[in-house]
Amino acid sequence: MMLDDQGVTEEWIVRVQGTEYGPANIETLREWKAEGRLLPVNEARRADVDLWTTAAKIPGLFSVPPVVPSTGAFTQPPLQISRRSFTQILTETLQIYRKGFFQFLGLTLLVLLPSICSQLTTAFVKPPQASTVDVLSVLAAGFAFLMFILSIVMWPVYIAGIQILTADIARGNRPSLVAMLNEAVRFWPRVAALCIFVYGVFFLLMVFGLAIAAMSLAAGSSVLLVLVAMALLILQVWMFGRFFVNVLFWQQFAVLEKAGFIDSLRESRDLARSGRDRPWFQRPLWRGAFIASIWFAVVLAITLGAQWGTLQHYFNQLLTTQDPQALLQQMTEAQQASGFNIPAFALGAVEKILQPLVGIAFVVVYLESKLELPSYVEPIVRTDEGDAVR
Repeated sequence: MMLDDQGVTEEWIVRVQGTEYGPANIETLREWKAEGRLLPVNEARRADVDLWTTAAKIPGLFSVPPVVPSTGAFTQPPLQISRRSFTQILTETLQIYRKGFFQFLGLTLLVLLPSICSQLTTAFVKPPQASTVDVLSVLAAGFAFLMFILSIVMWPVYIAGIQILTADIARGNRPSLVAMLNEAVRFWPRVAALCIFVYGVFFLLMVFGLAIAAMSLAAGSSVLLVLVAMALLILQVWMFGRFFVNVLFWQQFAVLEKAGFIDSLRESRDLARSGRDRPWFQRPLWRGAFIASIWFAVVLAITLGAQWGTLQHYFNQLLTTQDPQALLQQMTEAQQASGFNIPAFALGAVEKILQPLVGIAFVVVYLESKLELPSYVEPIVRTDEGDAVR
């Protein structure tokens, strides 16, 4: 693709994370390149041509040397892009969270406020002790249930909003919360369907594991049943791990790539298994696993910190009480006597406020992995019907 006689007056359209910008001439494109908003792997085309290529092939923009005809075969070298370390990815995650803190907080409140209302209503409005129906208790229970449903309904918007907001801040933009929410709402049906599938499969796998544990306890001294339970437990762990790998990046593809239900899962699996030519600690799979592990450790620390006194009390009762029924009754009475746990409530709110960090980190890993595509790989263009073509 060569420049015409008008030189710099030739205009181009570029596509970054599914959004098109332009038409812009070569000077504007150079400004975007200098600001870091345009990269060689971004899709681009001339304003008067419908054929998409990459920004690396725009003459004079990234100083790519022209192909010189020769008798031998010429192979264009791959684009060399420096890979960020895992520490740099975590640092960028914190920087993005700091820059968009109030937008991320607004997103979090979409699911946090209904949850808080449900918890407070359940804690301070006690059910009646007698057999008579208390109208206030019925209304409180209905309100708490509605708040719980509202938090679930807003969850897909929360997920989509984190992807959109993180990608915009990474590009150097400062989107408003209202504009971001308007865009996130459009992804609700797709993200909701994927949430039902992904979380539903994880739930079934957990139930499968609990069933195996129950079978192990019921096996008693039967060696055969114990061996069968151990084999099923190994199968459950393997299935859980495989599924976890396949759905690591479904949120990014469903929102940032606007992929369909099946395409999001398939492309998430492909990205998670990519990078086998790199050291293991630079592969998307292991980076995603590290991020999930770090967040699990944070959640575990917050949970143990909030419930430490209660857990100690339960442990002491477990050591001193031999009757399981009496133990259960004592634990129930202790829970009722403790009332509303303010430290646990506060730490739970802090956990929800920090939770966007996980989504931001996965978006950063996703963007990092996409930027490492070699320049000779043709970009994937999606048609209006959702088909992916190269």
